[in-house]
Amino acid sequence: MKMPVIAQRWASALTFLLLSACDDGPLPDVSEESVAVARVMVAPAKSAAFAERFSMSGTLTAERQAWLSARVDGLVSRVHVDAGDQVEPGQVLLELDPAIARQTLLRAQAEAAEADAAVREAERLVTEAQRLVEHRAIAATELGARTAALDLARAAAESARASTREQEEIVARHTLPAPFSGVVAEKLTETGEWVQRGTPVLSLIATDRVRLDLRMPQERFWQIDDDAQVRVFADALGGTPLPASVDARVPVTDSGTRTFLLRLLVDDPEGHLLPGTSARAEISLAQAGTGIVTISRDALLRHPDGSLSVYVVEDDGDQPVARRHTVRVLHDQDGRVAVAGDDIAQGARVVIRGNEALTDGQPVDLVEH
Repeated sequence: MKMPVIAQRWASALTFLLLSACDDGPLPDVSEESVAVARVMVAPAKSAAFAERFSMSGTLTAERQAWLSARVDGLVSRVHVDAGDQVEPGQVLLELDPAIARQTLLRAQAEAAEADAAVREAERLVTEAQRLVEHRAIAATELGARTAALDLARAAAESARASTREQEEIVARHTLPAPFSGVVAEKLTETGEWVQRGTPVLSLIATDRVRLDLRMPQERFWQIDDDAQVRVFADALGGTPLPASVDARVPVTDSGTRTFLLRLLVDDPEGHLLPGTSARAEISLAQAGTGIVTISRDALLRHPDGSLSVYVVEDDGDQPVARRHTVRVLHDQDGRVAVAGDDIAQGARVVIRGNEALTDGQPVDLVEH
């Protein structure tokens, strides 16, 4: 079937117009892409004037906590304290009935007195024998026998005195003194109960100095030494820090979490911190590592995997370009952060505006901050 004449004429005209348009010049090469020059603002990196600082939370424990038990077996005659009482070192907390022990002490004292009398008698006999030997009234062997008897009497007297001192100590141990100042946490016995050595009767907790136990990750644990500066913050203090020091570094890992125990000793003379509560420690390492500089916080770019990076302007011939550097934040304060990264030196031009859309190696036009 033939195309109508009018349709043929329109097709010929359209073909002519397309050919005429192609004669204006070659089509552009769509494979050639021009890289846009980004306009950015930069600020210099400065040397870090502070050490690395980081925070961790932990649990407060008492520096000293003791389960007190009676020092001898006996019947409780009086308990002087109750839970919550504040006590001082040497204060009597509990008394046992010492009646039997005192009778034994009296017997030991009588035996010591008898032994002392025997010594005096033996000394008299030796003195008498010495005088008689001089006058040849007795044999010299008699003097030797009396001297030996004196030595035995003296030994018996020393043994009796030791028994007396032992019994005096047993009588004294019928009272239980406080080994240190603190607060009675639990009262576990009452008057009339029979208690034995090793059985807890009171729980005593020192509150003047507490410890903060932190579970440190392995990469942090080995950075901390005795020269680290530590401050502790607790809710009970309303943001007021307390000084602390490193008390113990326990190099035994928790295989489940790969953490180590760092124990801080907190100076809390007013007793504001309570054992069992949580607190936060701010730790400043004594020495900063190499390659640490401070930059503006605006330079940081956070990535989906949690890593951080910045762009540093470097000269590439006549055209400056932006190079991306991965960094690790050590400290953040007053709009500037201390970072450690791969080759970011003091004076490096760090991009602080226009960095969101940059790509590594992209040419840039600088605007000084």
